[in-house]
Amino acid sequence: MDHIVIIGNGIAGATAARHIRKLDNACRITMISEETDYFFSRTALMYVFMGHMQFEHTQPYENDFWSRNRLELLRDRVMAVDTDRKELRLQTGEVIRYHKLLLATGSLPNKFGWPGQDHQGVQGLYSKQDLELLEEYSATTERAVIVGGGLIGIELAEMLHSRNIPVTMLVREKNFWNSVLPDEESAMISRHIKEHHIDLRLESELEEILADSNGRVKAIKTKKGEEIECQLVGLTVGVHPNISFLEGSGIETNKGVLVNRRLETNVPDVYAAGDCAEQRQAIGERKAVEQVWYTGRMMGEVVAQNICGKRVEYAPDNWFNSAKFFDIEYQTYGWVWSKPKENEASLYWEHQDGKKALRLVYNTTNGALLGVNAFGIRLRHEVCDSWIRQKVHINEVVKALETANFDPEFYRRHEKAIRKHFKGRTAIA
Repeated sequence: MDHIVIIGNGIAGATAARHIRKLDNACRITMISEETDYFFSRTALMYVFMGHMQFEHTQPYENDFWSRNRLELLRDRVMAVDTDRKELRLQTGEVIRYHKLLLATGSLPNKFGWPGQDHQGVQGLYSKQDLELLEEYSATTERAVIVGGGLIGIELAEMLHSRNIPVTMLVREKNFWNSVLPDEESAMISRHIKEHHIDLRLESELEEILADSNGRVKAIKTKKGEEIECQLVGLTVGVHPNISFLEGSGIETNKGVLVNRRLETNVPDVYAAGDCAEQRQAIGERKAVEQVWYTGRMMGEVVAQNICGKRVEYAPDNWFNSAKFFDIEYQTYGWVWSKPKENEASLYWEHQDGKKALRLVYNTTNGALLGVNAFGIRLRHEVCDSWIRQKVHINEVVKALETANFDPEFYRRHEKAIRKHFKGRTAIA
């Protein structure tokens, strides 16, 4: 009987375990995680802190789901992997043997060697342990500083704001998330953040974190020479694959664990999926390391097939992501770059309230839709996806905007105003 070991119980690892069991009722499956006993939805951590749900509500399955499906759970940390002996050495000293191994170890928050980055009160926001630290530190925090923008930074700002803790955000770009969002959307979100009384300091970078005599954060210094008193510093400048324990294992790594399209590593019977996996060749315009919830789920399904002997390639369709900037919902489909590429142009509409916007990116040669950004307007995934996949002409997309609208009944619709604004603005060779 094969013993399949999965290191990590996040979305990639949990999905893989479920699908392996569906495909193979006889094998032994062990999941190892030092973070939690059971799989939980990482994207829901902010709502636990804000009091909208209990941590138990973030667990999609009843606790006995795992034993009923004969999925063994082990709370421990893997310290080293011996691929020659097919053994894992755990922090407790136990040695686990495997026939097939899946690495699904996720990410860790980035640190860039700032002086004082290891003081008490300095943390990221990724794990359940980070949530517990935030609970502890926020109780005695009079002001917090968040270093970095992006989606994790805005989540942390909203969490702290919900407890009336003043927040300063240091963002090195000229506007919030300007490396991802085009100028208009970036400026709109920057205004929205400030409207929520967040002290957003643009083109500002961290120089040093200062501590009191007990080792607790007391202030930060910026590269502009400013000193800001605070008792909590959130480092939200991205994440990196959690793979340091693989040193000396013979498993090839770069930023992440290098895999082919079937999520196989260079070592037979060793696979990787989720945040820690890195494609040897990026798929289309996608990054080689994809750290998004839904791609982790997709990889989990694909890697389960390959572990069970079916040769299936990871072949994601159009890019998609969604988020929330306080009370502005954001969806993006296809590719919308911060600066247009060659043969690209876009139509942009923004509502006068500054909280709703739509951008349609298209190819100036043939008019095909390339990407969509929507703020404050809910769109149907299947409609936007089909438009991009079928290369529907931008003029046809504008005519059919109503078919994509997913806003509930009684919400105001803006298609007529958008069409009027877009009229005569497409530039196609």
